[in-house]
Amino acid sequence: MDTAVGLLARRPHTAHELALKLKKRRIRGEIIERVLAECARLNYIDDEDTARRYVAELKSKGFGRRHVSVAMQKKGIAADTAEIALEDGYSDTEEKEIALKMLEKKKSTFTREKDRYKRKGKIYRYLYARGFSPETIASVSDR
Repeated sequence: MDTAVGLLARRPHTAHELALKLKKRRIRGEIIERVLAECARLNYIDDEDTARRYVAELKSKGFGRRHVSVAMQKKGIAADTAEIALEDGYSDTEEKEIALKMLEKKKSTFTREKDRYKRKGKIYRYLYARGFSPETIASVSDR
């Protein structure tokens, strides 16, 4: 329990992440289950809250919904919990605003390309790699 509390004191973890970290420390499975149950009872771990915070963190770093969704899967957040956090954290207009902000940051890079089609391709690849949907990219790249 001391190890789990120490890990949770540094930053919030999902139940899945905490279990993996405890396994790395060679703690037996039945002890991990009891520790996770006790942490949940004491509200030390809350996957919904962790998901909301993670969405806000990645959104502030300029990532799109798709990237955030994949990142939450890797963290072991349940699909329904992740979907709720994404719905609460992102509206279509917010995602477009973030995409525009990321384009503005890289504006000088894209304006160097003289060929309009190549420039549009570079913009598409850049935004797609950051997790924006093709619909969002199409709506902001024409500006």
